[in-house]
Amino acid sequence: MERRLGIGIIGLGWVAEQHLQAWQSNPSCSVIALCSRSLEKAQEWNRRFGLTAHLYTHPEELVRDQAVDIVSICTVNDQHAPQAMLAARAGKHVLIEKPIAMSLEEMRQLRQVITDSGVKSQVSFELHWSPFFHNVHALLGMGALGRVHYGEFDYFSGNQHKWYVGWEWVRTRKSGGSAFLAAGCHAVDAMRQFMPGEPETVTAFAGNFTGRFEYEPTISALVRFSSGAIAKVAAIVEGNVPYTFNVRLHGDRGTIVQNRFISDLFPGQTDWAEVPTIMPDTPQVAHHPFQGEMNDLVEAITENRPALVNIDDAVKTHELIFAAETSAREGGRPVRLPLP
Repeated sequence: MERRLGIGIIGLGWVAEQHLQAWQSNPSCSVIALCSRSLEKAQEWNRRFGLTAHLYTHPEELVRDQAVDIVSICTVNDQHAPQAMLAARAGKHVLIEKPIAMSLEEMRQLRQVITDSGVKSQVSFELHWSPFFHNVHALLGMGALGRVHYGEFDYFSGNQHKWYVGWEWVRTRKSGGSAFLAAGCHAVDAMRQFMPGEPETVTAFAGNFTGRFEYEPTISALVRFSSGAIAKVAAIVEGNVPYTFNVRLHGDRGTIVQNRFISDLFPGQTDWAEVPTIMPDTPQVAHHPFQGEMNDLVEAITENRPALVNIDDAVKTHELIFAAETSAREGGRPVRLPLP
């Protein structure tokens, strides 16, 4: 029997439990190392999940563990890039929670380190494995929309101070970053998946309307693609709104609005058709499809191929985010992509 891949997890917070359970469910993997600032928490996780993992309180110690093959980075946002570079330089494959970096410069440094190290990478845009996203890809693939010319993508979530365990750090510019980096990057990533062509120009506006955040927690951007198509992508993480993840696509043969569609591919259709599926309709991470991204990274390692959402793909999403934030800071100045 081949040796299982050894998994090390850095950061034992909200999302790490979903990482751990997904790794445990993959028969090719074994969680063998945990790292937390609190040794007591690491010990408690060892007991709770029936592990006999090596326990560390510093990431530098975990990445030196020769039994660790893959490192899951589950810490606060501003630690993702430094810890991923630490792991890659130690020869470990990396699964990085979003965002991958807090600035364009840091993102490019991370990409260079991962590229130079030769390790595999996966970035946690887990909605790539959402059943709803699979359905959208299928409809696009069969030509149900024809030529897509317009899209809307929104990540709306409010009142984090009442429910989110990471509220105290996510509201800060240092650790939360921005509305797109903290949460709305999933909508930006969805836009990149479903719109034809590459983003060429972005114009954005942002505001802080509640005063609860150190950055502008409301942002809306208009993007033109190389295909000529245009799309709006927005994120709101302030205010009083139930969690909402919107996907709207218009083409010359049909339209998708969430899990409903209409298309002249079906000449007898007279009204919306609805596809029952699992929608991305909650911010609770236990609802999200992490298993697919872990399985894909394992297969990428064993088959020696890029993972589906590797560092090169994630850089394109983050570059668009940084371009939108530059435009918003400069009063809506159009910003060309790729960035110089």
